[in-house]
Amino acid sequence: MQRENRADVAFFEAWLRGCRYSDRTVKVYLDAINVFLNFFPNKEPSEISNVDLILFNKNYILKRCYSASYQNQVINAVKLYFAKIEKKQLSVADIERPKKYRPLPKVISKKIVERMLVKIPNFKHKTALTLVYACGLRRSEILNLKLQDLDSKRKTLTVINGKGQKDRVLPLSDKLMDMIIRYYKMYKPKVFLIEGQYPGEQYSETSIENIFHKYLGKIIKNHNFTLHCLRHSYATHLLEAGVSLRYIQELLGHKSSKTTEIYTWVSMTGLQQIKNPADDFDL
Repeated sequence: MQRENRADVAFFEAWLRGCRYSDRTVKVYLDAINVFLNFFPNKEPSEISNVDLILFNKNYILKRCYSASYQNQVINAVKLYFAKIEKKQLSVADIERPKKYRPLPKVISKKIVERMLVKIPNFKHKTALTLVYACGLRRSEILNLKLQDLDSKRKTLTVINGKGQKDRVLPLSDKLMDMIIRYYKMYKPKVFLIEGQYPGEQYSETSIENIFHKYLGKIIKNHNFTLHCLRHSYATHLLEAGVSLRYIQELLGHKSSKTTEIYTWVSMTGLQQIKNPADDFDL
């Protein structure tokens, strides 16, 4: 029997959704646990041991040369499934896992961001991409943003159930508030701030990625930036403007300050003040 049809997997999905895991995380974890359980078609979950987990890692993940990221996803899903559903602990300590590669965030210069946003003729597109940058929003956050999440009197925007099931309140400048009001009067959204073709319809992930690539592509040909780079750029530009890492952490909704500290590695403000020893040479 394929595990997708089993009650235990369905119960795992219900547990994940009850804990308010995002749809993307639920899908990733379900796919992972189904792959793992189907690797042992003749065993019930209660019969699976640490030895089986090690064999799965060796004969499925490593043998097929899957990435370290995929390896971590599967192992984390398996560990959670057995702890919460089967009420047993599978030790992952015996599995050698490489440290996850963390590339430096890609940052778009402030001048390029300005040129892109200023030249966008479609005001809905302009508003959406401006908010992503000016509020440091993730893709899911701009798409899930509802009219009720805006407070025009306090001039704030509330991100509900962001990554890590965290809410956060973001300040809106007078300029941003005026842009949102102007946008509202033009498009009259019903539910979501940025809506799709029909009233009350959520804007799609593909569409917002496409408009970003379209408009940035007019300034930088064949670029390799993603929409998420606007969030990285916002954080880096704040840091370069002298904003405290502690405030940036709150604005971005990072759980750990270590996550925010990565922007110190791409900020050029301090680095550009360092005198290069080669400058003393008569070259």
